[in-house]
Amino acid sequence: MADMAFVHPETVERDAILPRWWRTVDHWTLASVLCLFALGMILAMAASPPLAAKNGLPAFHYVERQAIFGGAAIFTMVFVSMMDPRTVRRWATIGFVAALAAVMLLPMFGTDFGKGATRWYSLGFAAVQPSEFLKPVFVVFAAWMLATIQDPKAPPGRVISFLLAVFIAALLALQPDFGQACLVLFGWGVMYFAAGAPLMLILAMLAATILAGTVAYNSSEHFARRIDGFLSTDVDPTTQLGYAANAIREGGMFGVGVGNGTVKMSLPDAHTDFIIAVAAEEYGVVMVLLILGLYAAIVLRTLFRLTVERDLFTRLACTGLIAVFAAQAMINMGVAVRLLPAKGMTLPFVSYGGSSLIAGGLAVGMILAFSRTRNQRRLVDHAERTFR
Repeated sequence: MADMAFVHPETVERDAILPRWWRTVDHWTLASVLCLFALGMILAMAASPPLAAKNGLPAFHYVERQAIFGGAAIFTMVFVSMMDPRTVRRWATIGFVAALAAVMLLPMFGTDFGKGATRWYSLGFAAVQPSEFLKPVFVVFAAWMLATIQDPKAPPGRVISFLLAVFIAALLALQPDFGQACLVLFGWGVMYFAAGAPLMLILAMLAATILAGTVAYNSSEHFARRIDGFLSTDVDPTTQLGYAANAIREGGMFGVGVGNGTVKMSLPDAHTDFIIAVAAEEYGVVMVLLILGLYAAIVLRTLFRLTVERDLFTRLACTGLIAVFAAQAMINMGVAVRLLPAKGMTLPFVSYGGSSLIAGGLAVGMILAFSRTRNQRRLVDHAERTFR
């Protein structure tokens, strides 16, 4: 029994990669992500045919593309989740440099596709939004910087990560993409708080965010129009928010029936930003609660597994990633029910979009890699219980 309990970790690591991965990965998180993607495919079949017909494309053009992007996202998630934290950190650092350079070059080589925001690189057969990939790799890099507080000889990681977060947020705001900018600052703030930031500094950051929002409201007509529409007591029924609100009301508890919804005919972004309105109208509150439950399961399972993690970098990186993941889902659904101003943000693994799906797979793959059960952790836990 003693040999079984105290087997050396290196001995166990000689197992084949796939069996070891399956034994240590969080099955609940993995299953929840797959369920979200399956629901996204179902909703894509309901929401995207009207847009395909409008653009003169086959009815299931966007469904087929989402299946391809989703397959790439799941492959990315599984592949990354097999890595150890040190390998994830190494590749995330390289990816951060590449993604930051791509965002910086957007004003020269990017395109806005007529949407008024230069966020994409057009590849002809597809478009890439580098800010989607910048978020998860920045979180991991910033967590590495913040974790240097344990080493007195290390560079000032807190200052470096803060300056990078502000710089990236400014780059995204200039596109303009205030939603992604807020997510970057939010992810850094959560990690900084988890690393033991003083409360006064958190309050100062909040005040600075409010000040930045005021400046953006006074200088950006696009930003001001969205805020004014959110604060208005009357919702114009011909706007995207108006269509979405009406669809959610019409859906009721069990929906109007599969294929009977009308909001997909009116909303240009029904398959992306307002996919939850399609779900609420055709499948009712039951579908919305199911989606909420799956997101909650991913967040809670990740945080639960982090309670036994001892490495500071791993804790911070995983906390930041799951915070950004949850915040993006909350913002998307909050906009649809008019709890938040319109942000133009996708619903992870449910909305259509290649960059969003693959970047989501990358982020959750890192989360799974950081939250995997490791032999050294189990041995330490056993030793603590034995000698307590």
